[in-house]
Amino acid sequence: MKKELKLNIQGMTCSHCATSIEKLLLKSKGVKGAKVSYPEGECVCTYDADEISKQEILDTINATNHYQAKEAEESKKYNQSTDEETYDLIIIGGGSAAFSAAIKAESLELKTLLVNCRLNFGGTCVNVGCVPSKYLIRAGEAVYHASHSNFKGIKPKGASVDFAQIIRDKKKLVETLRQKKYLDVVEDFKNLTLLKGWAMFTDAHTIEVSGKQYKGNKFLIATGAATNIPEIEGLDKIDYLTNVTLFDLEEKPESITIMGAGYIGLEIAMAYNRLGVKVRIIEFTDRVLRKETSDISVILENQMQKERIELLPNFRAVKFEKTENGIIIHCLCPDGSIRQITEKGKVVVATGTKPNTDKLGLEHTGVKLTESGHIEVNEKMLTNISHIYAAGDVANTPAYVYTAAYEGKIAVENAFTDANKKTDYSYLPWVVFTDPQIAGVGLNEEQAEKQGLPFEVSKLDLKEVPRAITANDTRGFIKLIRNKENDKLIGARVVAPEGGELIQQLSMAVKYGISIQDLAENLYPYLTLSEGIKLAAITFGKDVSKLSCCAS
Repeated sequence: MKKELKLNIQGMTCSHCATSIEKLLLKSKGVKGAKVSYPEGECVCTYDADEISKQEILDTINATNHYQAKEAEESKKYNQSTDEETYDLIIIGGGSAAFSAAIKAESLELKTLLVNCRLNFGGTCVNVGCVPSKYLIRAGEAVYHASHSNFKGIKPKGASVDFAQIIRDKKKLVETLRQKKYLDVVEDFKNLTLLKGWAMFTDAHTIEVSGKQYKGNKFLIATGAATNIPEIEGLDKIDYLTNVTLFDLEEKPESITIMGAGYIGLEIAMAYNRLGVKVRIIEFTDRVLRKETSDISVILENQMQKERIELLPNFRAVKFEKTENGIIIHCLCPDGSIRQITEKGKVVVATGTKPNTDKLGLEHTGVKLTESGHIEVNEKMLTNISHIYAAGDVANTPAYVYTAAYEGKIAVENAFTDANKKTDYSYLPWVVFTDPQIAGVGLNEEQAEKQGLPFEVSKLDLKEVPRAITANDTRGFIKLIRNKENDKLIGARVVAPEGGELIQQLSMAVKYGISIQDLAENLYPYLTLSEGIKLAAITFGKDVSKLSCCAS
């Protein structure tokens, strides 16, 4: 008699593991089919119950000692709702975390309501964040390289820029990805209801949307974050822009003044400057990217100076005034004096973000917030209220689209199964898409010192990397931080053109405890940027400037 068995499998580390388990099961007499998913950690096995039992199938997998299998609980048992307006799961938000959670919920056959407001479905990343900003950054790079060359024998002739067309194409891309990667994905979901409107808790198990109440057994708050608008006199009178409004502006501004020199402000500055907009940055601290070490800031500041981006460090805007000749920005200078700066174009606010927790009625739930206003969650994405979870930028976790998606899935798994999964960001890779790019993973030297770790730093300038030398572009460095006691990599920083492409390898090295010796002795293709990792590892014990090419 043919039957189907659903299993949860732990211990897989890649898709090859899934393939190996499938082959192992199909060798067993009585197993007619096996489909294993590594991302989901699940297996669907069809078998002849007259030839093989459930337990024998489980024993086949568990005997490997690499994988642990158990029968999946029937997901329908979680679908306990009987009332038409009561849901197993209510998701508040419509971005990466929300959709990742909805996809997982559908696989568990949970009756789910997803309520979205503020931005369109897809959230910050696709609408006003990652997608449009990186599109404009690449467009700016095309213009820059059409008029700048690292080779004396090449004289570029420049580029003709149709700014409005670039923005229209950006909008089209955003609309396409929003549809294909979000709405189309959930179109056929049988248990999911999408709702547009403002959700507000009236009690810990009820939300109200447009005057109608919806009850939920469990909740996931994934409302993201928005630009933090500082309280400065006159700012609300000048029609300032943020990334939400700037990226849709088809008429190219004559100039922009950006408030803030964090990663958002810097990416905007480089993209728009290269597209022909005069750019000024006002930063209230002494340097750009102040959360990173100063050697990173110096390289970026030098590049911006080279490209004639005006940077005003230690300037604090204290008043904005709209006049016929433009916007006057009153700034407190480092020496205590007040300087008036006139901006004839637009002011762009990029002074960090704040979580979207206002007007959600969280006071009716007892959910605890941090001092910064984020929802406080543990490693399982659970708040202090046993049936309410939070994920993404609204939570006190790293604010990246890929961590949001990761957290949304984990939250649903922990809420409705015994997965007991925990987030681990000790090996989290990140990238700032300036030119050169800034990428990092793990600890930098200042963080390692604060933690009292026995660390050592190796810093290799790109002038020692053959790939960079032959490209006539040696801007940047590769920095590795190791634990001196065990030689393990505990952090890295890369400053390089396309340096973001290196960071995943270094993230894996941190995650799996790969030693500096292993990195130094590995084989790397000659004349690749990744060879710089090997050279940086060698630098802990040798002067690579005295080695021949490919030597170690």
